Formats: sequence, C-alpha cells, structure tokens
Amino acid sequence: MKRVLVFPIIFFILFLFSTSIALGQVQTRIRVIQASNVGHNIDPSLRDVHKELGSLFNFTSYRLLRDETLDLTLNQPISISVHPGRFMEVSLIGLRRNLAELRIRVVREGKDILLTEVRLPPERTVLIGGPRHGEGVAIYAISARF
Repeated sequence: MKRVLVFPIIFFILFLFSTSIALGQVQTRIRVIQASNVGHNIDPSLRDVHKELGSLFNFTSYRLLRDETLDLTLNQPISISVHPGRFMEVSLIGLRRNLAELRIRVVREGKDILLTEVRLPPERTVLIGGPRHGEGVAIYAISARF
C-alpha cells in the first residue's frame, strides 16, 4: 500500500518541477547589502553568505538593506527600487533544467550603472559588487529556486 502512495507523490513533485520550467518561471531572491569599513557588524540575516562576502570583498561591516522575492517569467523584466533614485531591472532570459540565466540592470538617473548577466543553478547565490552606497558599496546577492 505504501508503494502505491509513493509513486503518485513522486509523479506530482516531478510534474510541478517540469511545469515551472515549461512555463519559464523562476522564484528569485534579491538582497541588497551595504558593505563598508565602518564598524565590524554583520547583519544576522546574512550569515548564509558571510563566508562568500568575506572571500570576495574586503569590508568589515555588512548590512541588509532590502530583501525581495520576485516571480520571474521568461522575458518579462521586473523592476525594484534598490535605493532612492536607483532601481534594478531583473529579467529571466533563459531557463534550462539546472540553470537560470538572468539579466541584471541597475539604473541611476536614467543611466545604466550596472549591466550584467548571471547563470544561476538552483539554490545557489551569486554576489555582484555594485556601485558606491553611503560610506561603502552596494552588493547584490541573487539566488533562484526552480
């Protein structure tokens, strides 16, 4: 009896997974982090990426400024405010079974200040060093679930 129940559950999970890929949908988490050398504080919500931050960037303080979850659809850009006068446009430009391709564009006063593409495996985080922000810089932590 248990085997009979296991098969439909596995089938349902695989169906949901394949449907999201077929529809070109990816749940994407964008975190905007302020990094500086003022103090030695690390925002507790950044513990999962602290090691990577320390190995890539030379700052002593990391503070979470914004945490957004976006449901991206293929070739449908979504914009979010990342700082007064600055916004980020995120587009899903490609999706394969184990890789989401995103275009990241940061605009300030109508001009692109960052334009890049990233390839994200599921449940991985990519860190992108951004523009100056206050006494430090903005860092964007981007991860995807699909």
